[in-house]
Amino acid sequence: MQEPLLNRISHPRDLRSFSTQELQQLAGELRSEIIQVVSAQEGHLGASLGVVELTVALHYVFNTPEDLLVWDVGHQAYGHKMLTGRREEFSQLRKWEGLSGFPKREESVFDPFGTGHSSTSLSAILGMALAHQHEERQHIAVIGDASIASGMAFEALNHLGTTQANVLIVLNDNAMGIDPSVGALKHFFEHLSSQDHNKENLFTHLTIAYTGPLDGHDLPGLVKTLRSLKEIKGPRLLHIRTTKGKGLATAEADQVSFHAPGKFDPLTGKLNKKAQEGKTKYQRVVGKTLLELFQQNSRLMALTPAMPTGSGLSELMEHFPDRCLDVGIAEQHAVTLAAGMATQGLVPICVIYSTFLQRAYDQVIHDVALQNLPVLFCIDRAGLVGHDGPTHHGVFDIAFLRTIPNLTLLAPRDEVHLRQMLYTLTTFPLVGPVALRYPRGYGNLNEWEVPFESIDVLKGSCIKEGEELAVISVGTMKAEVSKAIEQLGQPSTVSHYDLGPIKPLDERLLEDIFSRFKQLLVVEDSALAGGAGSALLEWSSDRNFSVQLKRIGLPDSFVPQGSPEVLYDKYGLSSSRIAQVVTELLQD
Repeated sequence: MQEPLLNRISHPRDLRSFSTQELQQLAGELRSEIIQVVSAQEGHLGASLGVVELTVALHYVFNTPEDLLVWDVGHQAYGHKMLTGRREEFSQLRKWEGLSGFPKREESVFDPFGTGHSSTSLSAILGMALAHQHEERQHIAVIGDASIASGMAFEALNHLGTTQANVLIVLNDNAMGIDPSVGALKHFFEHLSSQDHNKENLFTHLTIAYTGPLDGHDLPGLVKTLRSLKEIKGPRLLHIRTTKGKGLATAEADQVSFHAPGKFDPLTGKLNKKAQEGKTKYQRVVGKTLLELFQQNSRLMALTPAMPTGSGLSELMEHFPDRCLDVGIAEQHAVTLAAGMATQGLVPICVIYSTFLQRAYDQVIHDVALQNLPVLFCIDRAGLVGHDGPTHHGVFDIAFLRTIPNLTLLAPRDEVHLRQMLYTLTTFPLVGPVALRYPRGYGNLNEWEVPFESIDVLKGSCIKEGEELAVISVGTMKAEVSKAIEQLGQPSTVSHYDLGPIKPLDERLLEDIFSRFKQLLVVEDSALAGGAGSALLEWSSDRNFSVQLKRIGLPDSFVPQGSPEVLYDKYGLSSSRIAQVVTELLQD
């Protein structure tokens, strides 16, 4: 049996002596190995399958790593990792202490820029090119049609067109982000054809030379075109069309599910979806609850920046296409759009991942909070998200939101609490902006679809009475704290409180807690610096309480990737680790 060509590659230079036929064989081997590994380990499948030929062609034509190659977002960089000396580690993709699911500078010299959020590649590659403007080096950025529609990418294009920077943009046009691409730019790309090659278009008007559109799976054609473009200096763009999920029939047919499908059968493509019996994802709780509320209240509007499926809004979008809007990868626009709606009496609900809200921080302050506008932020993926790692862990939102005047910050403790908060906040007029943070993945309740009931969202609660030590859980950490207390045999010495609102704090409840207990433990799935525990320390200090307060949360460092179970244990958030701390405090 012929030895796989991949076995002969430890560096991209090894493939540069290959024939065209061997390059095509190599592409097939890459695609097969990506399918095999991702089917077992999970990851971002569709995007990487779609750029196999492009990956081979780029490393064949260009002298990487001397020529700098940046992959936008990085969902599509798996083949790149295998061709750049990381094939043996590929089986540890996205695991604790394994390969990152995204390009990472610390991991390889072939990753000149870390990418996890979209639309950063053009600014980064331009910065590199300007730093090397007196050197004979190539600078290539691969960006998708969904990512290039983001505001930051437009800012970079606007600057790039005024320079003579030696930058090649490869526009990977597959008409998809995670969900199908949206917006006017999508229609512009659809109407470009090879007959328009010499005509003026958006890019040529920005003085960026345009080539395409090209078949992104035609490996010989890609090599020929890239060789030609390599000889041209200055800003230029190659537009290629690809199929997301190329080479796996089920991935091509269901591109949304196979963006990151979880485990699946590599031969049949059948998904191995094992839902937790009787449990529901928080995203489903939000989506289904909003669907009920939208049927009752015509003033509700939902907005999401390119995350309708991930945020659980697909069904809502089907039923209310004019009231549930996917605005594309445009977080800043989403927040200010919501603010504009709020000025006109609508009730806008901005559903956004915690780390993606970071990209719209100024808009939250300037356009929403400063004007005290009633925008409801549903902050998805708050806390540790697991395998996607530091670019996606939602651990900073408490710290960066609780300092903003006028804003109310809430953390529901379970699915029912979240459901009733959504009902209360959308049924009764908001005074100003409100943010609800909730985690990724499954909750713990079998029954959460209870009748709607108005609740006091600004109140915490006592979960269990005790005499000596009070444990205060923040949001859904209530479940791990409850398990920890159960593991200790439900001691009468331990009280358990749900903090309730993070801002404003429930001062009446806190007065009672701080007056009764001399030992407190606060447990939160967020950064300790500026987190809920910090808020309690500030509050107690201002009121001269003399209390021993210990905090469990995330340290002042970026949390790497790993399974949620591993991360919870490593960072002291698992029930067993919490129980250990409680025991130590009781023994002091």
